[in-house]
Amino acid sequence: MLGRVLIAIAALWFSSISSANEPVDLNDPYKMVQQVADNTFKRITRDQEAITESKEHLRVIVEQELLPYIDYKYAAYRVLGSYIQKVRNISNKEEKAQAIEHIKQFIEVFKNYLVATYAGVFTQYTNQHVEFSPAKDFAGDQVAIVKTTIVEPGKPDIKIDFKVRRDSNNEWRAYDMMAEGISLLDAKQSELHGILRQQGIEHVIELLDKKSRLPVQFRGDDGSK
Repeated sequence: MLGRVLIAIAALWFSSISSANEPVDLNDPYKMVQQVADNTFKRITRDQEAITESKEHLRVIVEQELLPYIDYKYAAYRVLGSYIQKVRNISNKEEKAQAIEHIKQFIEVFKNYLVATYAGVFTQYTNQHVEFSPAKDFAGDQVAIVKTTIVEPGKPDIKIDFKVRRDSNNEWRAYDMMAEGISLLDAKQSELHGILRQQGIEHVIELLDKKSRLPVQFRGDDGSK
C-alpha cells in the first residue's frame, strides 16, 4: 500500500495545470501546490534526456523544483517529537550544545532522505491523473489542507490530503501528506521513535544518511528494489 501511495504523491507533484511557468505564489497554499506541480512536470519533460542517461538527475530536479516548497525543518522537528523537549530540558551546557548539534545533523540528513525518497518515487510515475478539490478560505489559518484524489485506470482512487503551514514570513510550504487518513510524517516518526529511544539520535542520523546515499531507485514497502 505504501508503495502505491508514494507513486500517488509523485502524480500529485507531476499533475500539470494550464497556467504559464510563473513564480510560485507562496501566499496562497492552493496555488502554491498546483504551481509547483506544474513547474515540476515541465522540468521533468525538459530533462528527459538527462534522466534517461542517469536517474541521479532526479535528485537535482527534486532539490530545485520541490525542496524550496517543503518545510523539511518543521517536518524533521515533528519526526523527532518529544526528543526536542528532552533536549530543551538539558541543564548541562556542553551536553545541550552537543544535542543541538545532533538535531542540526538530523535535519540535514532528513532533508537528503526526503530528496532521495522523492527522486526514487518519480522513477515510477506513469501519467497518473490528479484531481484537486476546490480551494477554501484560509484567511487567518496557520495550516491548510489541499485535498486531492489520485485516479489511475483499473485501480481504486487514492485520496491525498496535502498539509501546508504558514511560516513567520506569511509564506506557505508543505510539511506532511495524509494518504487515506494516514500521516506519512507520523508513520516516519513511529518508525524511528523506537530506534531513537533505544540506540540514540546518532544511530538514526547514520541510518538516514546511508539510505539517502543509495542509488536513486524506487523501493517497495519492504525497502527492496
